[in-house]
This record gives sequence, structure tokens and C-alpha cells, in this order.
Amino acid sequence: MTDTRFDVLGIGNAIVDVIAEASDDFIVEQKLDKGTMRLIDEAEASRLYGAMGPGTEVSGGSAANTIAGVAGLGGRACYVGRVHDDELGDVFAHDIRAQGVSFTTPVATDGPLTARCLVLVTPDAQRTMNTYLGACVHLSAADLDLEAVAASRAVYLEGYLWDAPEGPEIFAQAAQAAARAGHEVVMTLSDPFCVDRHRDSFLPFIREHVDILFANEHEVMSLYLAGTFDEAAHRASEDVRIAALTRSEKGSVIVAGSGRTEVAAHPTRVVDTTGAGDLYAAGFLYGHATGASLERAARIGSVCAAEVISHIGARPRANLRSLVAETLG
Repeated sequence: MTDTRFDVLGIGNAIVDVIAEASDDFIVEQKLDKGTMRLIDEAEASRLYGAMGPGTEVSGGSAANTIAGVAGLGGRACYVGRVHDDELGDVFAHDIRAQGVSFTTPVATDGPLTARCLVLVTPDAQRTMNTYLGACVHLSAADLDLEAVAASRAVYLEGYLWDAPEGPEIFAQAAQAAARAGHEVVMTLSDPFCVDRHRDSFLPFIREHVDILFANEHEVMSLYLAGTFDEAAHRASEDVRIAALTRSEKGSVIVAGSGRTEVAAHPTRVVDTTGAGDLYAAGFLYGHATGASLERAARIGSVCAAEVISHIGARPRANLRSLVAETLG
């Protein structure tokens, strides 16, 4: 195994989240499928933005949230994602670097604007995401810093990125560079609809390249077209070395070979579930990178997820490093 400069390098869609509270009636009026993510074009992004209530702009994107969380815990983190040379691109770059994350992906000077996700949070804390990918779509394999990938203990791949034209090639090159260096390849399934779109290509990639898989209950059941969670968990244990599977208020299940570890959800007041899976992955990966047991890594993930769902927005407000130390010791 080669020397490492980073604990985790994440690759994904660099997005600025615009988060606003919305009623169930608004979701129905806009003909949205509550609790899911859909891709929209620039025209629809403008129309929906105009119909939304007041929003808060924060840097986001699934893998970026995870990597920011790793850095917040004290981990060495790097991120690869494409933004445009515009106001939201500046916001994204400033925010992620302010977290202590290395971010050196070349900025686009032409083409679509920086991506944004319009997040509508209903009173039951469900989030309905409407994503204009913009510049994200043009992330290419040429944007990868393969030396940084090879110098990272783990490379974390965001399932949403598979939608981009060069997404599968980016995954392949990053996985191969990590494997050559003797490091781990990690993937998150991102969303059940993402799994539905790409199941036939996800499964071969996972079986050939992925060491650690993150998924929630619905995603992993969709991946394997399984009738029960236990069936899906067993199938995952046959395909990857570690599968970290979250079940909302039921906590999480870690399967590794024939072993199974169950960890309860950390108690909290649920306000907005945006970023729960992202921060769970951050905590787990940080724990795993620093030598924690699977159970402790999952507990760190649960604490981080509980923090982020206790308020609006997909980035923590508390100091995660201090919070974990105070909560878990």
C-alpha cells in the first residue's frame, strides 16, 4: 500500500443547495413526488425557484457533504467536482475549502452554470429535491487528479454521478487508480431512482471494484430487486467486503462476510432529513480510516446523521469532532 495524503477523496456532483420549507399542498400543486430526487432542466429550475418560498443557499452535493463531514471530524479530505466560474461556483469553492477540504478541480469558464438543487422540506421533515446539474454534467475523466486518488486511503464515489456522460469512465479510472495503490473503493447508491436507472451497470461495477457500499434500505432492496431487507443485505454481503446499510429510525446494519452488526439510531429531534445518509457515511468512513471497529464507525456515523437532521440543511452546524468526543468518548 502506498503512502496516503488523504483519508478520503470524494468524487461527485458539485451542487449548491437552495433549501426552503414547503407545504404538502405545494408539493401536490407542483406535481412532485415527495421524498425523492428528480433531474430538471434550466427552464424548470427557473420556474420552480420562482414558485418556492424564501430559501437558504448552502454548498451541497451528496459526496461533497460527506467529504466536508470527514474534514469536520478531523480527517484529511479531498474533493473532485466541477463548478462554473460564476457566483454559485465561488460560493461552493469557498465553502468546501473553508471546511479544510482540498479542492483543486479546474473551474469551467464556458458551458452550463454551476449546478443547484432546489430542496423543498415538508412539515414531516421529508425533502423533495429538484436538481439542475448544469456544470456537473461536464465533469470528465480529465478532471481527475489520479495522483491524489492514489494518495487517498479511500476513494468515495457518488452514485448520482453515473448520470453524467463520463460518469462510468470516471468511476472506472478512479477505481483502477485506487486498486493499483492498494486502497479502498467506496460507493454510495445515492437514491432508489438512481438505482432503477442504472441497476444493470451498477451491479457489475460493484462486484468488480467496490470494497465498501453505502445504501439505505430502499436503495439496497432496489439494487437486488429483493422482497425483504434481510435478503438484500445478504446479497450485498456476497458482493462487497463491507456494506453499511441505513434504516432511518431503525438505525443501521453493517454486514461484512458472515458478520452482522446492528447499531441503533442516535436519538434526535428530526427537522430535515437532507444529508442524513451523507453524514452517516462521513462518520463511518472517518471511523474506519482511523482504525475504529465497524460498530464504533457506525456509531460515529449515527451521531453525525443525528446532528444534521436536527436542523434545516445538509451540512452540520455543530463541531462534529467535539460532538463525537462528548457523545461516544
